[in-house]
Amino acid sequence: MTDSSPERAPFGTVLGVGPGNVAVYSSDYDTADPVELPNRQAYRNHVDGVFTGHKWQCVELARRWMYLNHGYIFDDIAMAYDIFRLPSVRVVKDDSTLPLHSFRNGSKRHPEPGALLIWNEGGEFDVTGHVAIVTEVFPDRVRIIEQNVEDAVWPQDRPWSRELHAAVAPDGGYWIECSYADASILGWVIQTDDMAHAEKIKEVDRLLFDIRSLEAKPGPHEQETWLNIANPDEAAYVTALEGCKLAETPWTRLRYFQISETAFREIKRATNELHRMFMHATNYVLQDDALLATFNIPPALYPRIHQSWDNRRNEMITGRFDFSLSSRGLRVYEYNCDSASCHIECGKIQDKWSTHFGVDDWRSPGQDVFGDLVDAWKESGVEGVLHILQDDDPEETYHALYMKDAAERAGLRCKLVVGLDSLVWDTDGRVTDADGERIDWVWKTWAWETALDDIRDQIEDDEENLRLHRTIDRRTTRPRLVDVLLHPDVMVFEPLWTLIPSNKAILPVLKMMFPTYPYLLDTRNELTDELRKNGYVAKPIVGRWGSNIRIHDAEEGLVAQTAGKFDSRDTIYQELFPLPVLDGLYVQIGAVSVAGSYSGAVVRADPTPIIGVGSDIHALRIAPDREIVPES
Repeated sequence: MTDSSPERAPFGTVLGVGPGNVAVYSSDYDTADPVELPNRQAYRNHVDGVFTGHKWQCVELARRWMYLNHGYIFDDIAMAYDIFRLPSVRVVKDDSTLPLHSFRNGSKRHPEPGALLIWNEGGEFDVTGHVAIVTEVFPDRVRIIEQNVEDAVWPQDRPWSRELHAAVAPDGGYWIECSYADASILGWVIQTDDMAHAEKIKEVDRLLFDIRSLEAKPGPHEQETWLNIANPDEAAYVTALEGCKLAETPWTRLRYFQISETAFREIKRATNELHRMFMHATNYVLQDDALLATFNIPPALYPRIHQSWDNRRNEMITGRFDFSLSSRGLRVYEYNCDSASCHIECGKIQDKWSTHFGVDDWRSPGQDVFGDLVDAWKESGVEGVLHILQDDDPEETYHALYMKDAAERAGLRCKLVVGLDSLVWDTDGRVTDADGERIDWVWKTWAWETALDDIRDQIEDDEENLRLHRTIDRRTTRPRLVDVLLHPDVMVFEPLWTLIPSNKAILPVLKMMFPTYPYLLDTRNELTDELRKNGYVAKPIVGRWGSNIRIHDAEEGLVAQTAGKFDSRDTIYQELFPLPVLDGLYVQIGAVSVAGSYSGAVVRADPTPIIGVGSDIHALRIAPDREIVPES
């Protein structure tokens, strides 16, 4: 907003009223009242019991306007731009469907009042895109109503949010100008039976999703030092891997991989959409204690998990999706929201490896990771010192130092705490570091499940028996991990609620909530005949490092399995969707999310079908489509 712009109205203020007497609200979230809106659930809006969306986002207005004016609604979506691909709307009273058709900006089918105007992802509408409702159409302009853009009260008696310049081309096409130079309008969506001039979704060449396996040229430069050991994180990395290397297996040390721009866009899109879907599913689980019980989390922790989720400030910094990508398509295996690894490899090491070995001619998929982490820490709300807690493990050390560097670049004061021996109690029963500074803000390399293992055998299903600070004899007992991470006044990243989306028990919930979503695999709590018929993977709902996984092929039976310490945990059964095999390696794409959005990608590969803690990491490059499919 410029100095001459109208003043922003507080969150929830009625900015104006559109056609059909539909109110448009301010979404200035910085002014939201924490008393009226104490938690995430309070932001979910319903009309006549119909969920319209989150207050007061652009998609919420579109769904509410459709319902109040026409009695139909489109399905819940991850991004506003997804509306452009929707084939139908659902009539609420009888669950019937009506066709939707999309028209590209410049179409000869002009927009009309009631059409949904869709912006693409990018610029002003980064990640999500945007949607508005067209209210009036003229040869030289359109008027719209919208939420989550300007948040200013409309002038008296004006029934629209903004007016956009438009023009009719000599061929009859109607073009609408986007008022933001860094954004673009996709087109408009109309509920109509008439398909004339409607957008026909072009089928993508599936070969563009194939990964290419390539090899850097060997030479004397292989033995040269190419990491800067003056940087603490790089020095720790070299120590952990005993040299400058990316892949540790000798015969794969020069191996790297390449994907097309089209495949990269699909990974980015899937990462952004899936994060929001996992958040929807997390909220769904936390509204039902019976469903939450299937996650095998001690019930004594339920209040703490709810507190963590309800705290609007307690957001994720980062996570990692594991994908299978090939000409068969893109599918997600799981979301590692808690203690995700591969960040320094994705954001720094793969680029330095590519430069040193002369394979940096195409784009890096990890070049934005560090900057995104810095931005995430700037928005984290940390006040005071951020304690970075890690175990005495070489991999955790370089991971912790990389994150510490990003947080310090964001202006935070950080202290690294290795192990727990240096922690002490203060006179108020709080845990402090060796210098006596109270631990209030934490980023950790430990998984939450590690903390739960410390208490699982010690507690009953009663908050009073949760053995934390109030029941500890501090004269004889040193602070434990749970005394820090589960203290109600300590803010932890990644937050306690990430136990839910990181748990594989959420995968059947997601499939139930989004049954037709293309990137999800069929996943069940019980082994079905359909899964037996087509092949499946059995996974413990809580597990790490690829432990205790069994792969069953429909024809060959058990083809791979791993051991581990999670064999006593409940199991989910996921549709078999094998990783592609390239030059003897099973190849998996890891996509890093930062602050809930795509940030980077890297490859993990292994000679066996199950990616585990010992699987190598390889550089990934993004090439023009013509490099993958020459005629494309």
